Amino acid sequence: MIYIILVFILVLLDQISKYIVDKNFFEGDTIGVLTDFFHFTYVKNRGIAFGMFQGKLDVISIATVIAIVAIAYYLYKGRNKMSLLEKLGFTFVLAGAIGNMIDRIWRGFVIDMIDFRGIWSFVFNLADVWINIGVVLILLDYFFAEKKKKK
Repeated sequence: MIYIILVFILVLLDQISKYIVDKNFFEGDTIGVLTDFFHFTYVKNRGIAFGMFQGKLDVISIATVIAIVAIAYYLYKGRNKMSLLEKLGFTFVLAGAIGNMIDRIWRGFVIDMIDFRGIWSFVFNLADVWINIGVVLILLDYFFAEKKKKK
């Protein structure tokens, strides 16, 4: 139950952030928070990560729904066997996938706004952050498990 609540909270934070940007910015607007390093920039992403597959909303949506169902099923079936890190990792990935899927269904595009210009040229959102946190947690779990096997 705690993981369902966590997914709900993470999706809610993602959607609130996107709502705020959508209501207060025009597409392309940017506000520098840390000059030449961090900005809030309103981008409408009609693709997936790093702007790939622009305009392929139908294929992306089908793949995302399959991923959401598969992750939810995997979490449910493995909940008693998984470590805390693995459960948290898949929970974060699930929340991110749901957050971006809501945008694709509701708006026809994903709202991105987090813009670290000092690191790369891609703009992303909290759902993307959740997915990346989840992947890191899953990888950490894997490496810790491998380390235990070797001992």
